[in-house]
Amino acid sequence: MLFLLALGVAVAAFFAARQLSAGTDDPMRAAAMAASRKFLTVVAVVALLASLTQLVRIIPAGHVGVIDLFGVVRPTSLKSGMHLVNPLARVVPMAIQTQELKEVMEVPSKEGLAMQLEVSALFHLDPEMAPEVYRTVGVSYSEILLEPQFRSVARGVTASYEAKALYTSERDHLAGLLAEELRKLVEKRGIVIENTPLRKVGLPAGLSASIEQKLSAEQESQRMEFVLMKERQEADRKRIEAQGVADFQKIVSSGISEQLLKWKGIEATMEIARSQNAKVVVIGAGKDGLPLILGGQ
Repeated sequence: MLFLLALGVAVAAFFAARQLSAGTDDPMRAAAMAASRKFLTVVAVVALLASLTQLVRIIPAGHVGVIDLFGVVRPTSLKSGMHLVNPLARVVPMAIQTQELKEVMEVPSKEGLAMQLEVSALFHLDPEMAPEVYRTVGVSYSEILLEPQFRSVARGVTASYEAKALYTSERDHLAGLLAEELRKLVEKRGIVIENTPLRKVGLPAGLSASIEQKLSAEQESQRMEFVLMKERQEADRKRIEAQGVADFQKIVSSGISEQLLKWKGIEATMEIARSQNAKVVVIGAGKDGLPLILGGQ
C-alpha cells in the first residue's frame, strides 16, 4: 500500500503547487507562495520516486519471492535478483537454503526401553513449490509440517530396532531409514529432506554397561578366532617344512651306497697323499679298509 500512499501524496502536492501559481501584487505574499510551490514540488517529486520504487523488488540470494496480490498467489515464484512487479502486490521472500531442525526426544526401542535420542533433519524448501507451500501452509511450514512428522517417524523407526542397533553399524542404516520415511511424508508438500543424522543416543546406565560388555566380549571372541587361525597356519607351515626335510633325507639316503663311500674315501686319500704336509698313511687299517692318516699337521 506504500505505492498508493506515495502516489496520492505526489498528486496532492502537484495540484497544491498549481493552485499556488496564481499571481499577486503583494511582494511578500508572492515570495511566500513561490517558496511553498518549491516545497510542494520537491514533495511531489520525492513521493513520485518513492511510488516508482515499489515497481522494483529485490529477492535476496538463497530465497525465492512469492507474489501475493490481494490474496491471489501467483503460481510461479521469483528467483533471487531484481524484478519488476505489480506495485500493488506483496512479495514474500521464502528461504530455499539448507536448514537444520534439531530434536531431543524420548523414543522406544524394540525391547520397550526408553532412550534419549538427539537427531537432526537437514532440509530445504523446493523452489518450484514455494507458492503452493505459502498458499496452503504459510511461511512457518517447518513448524507445521516437518516437526510433528519428524517426531512421529523417529519413534516409529526406533521401535523396530533393538537398543544395541544404535551403537553398531546399523546406526547408519537406521538414520537412512528415518530420512526415507520422512521423505515419503513431507516431500510431496514441498519440503526436501537431505539427511537425518543421529547426533547422540542416551541409554539407561545399566543397559549401556551391558551392551558395552557384550560388544567387548564379541570383539575378544573375534580376536581369539584370529589367533587360532594364525596358529593353525603356523602348524601347517611347520608340518610342510618337516615333510620337505624328511623327503630330502629319504632321497639323499637312497642315492648313497657303500661302494660310493669307499670310492670317495680313496679319492680323498689320494688327494691327501699328494699334499706337502707331513703325514703317515696306513693302507687298509681303517674300519672299512680305507687308509688311516696319522701325524697330519
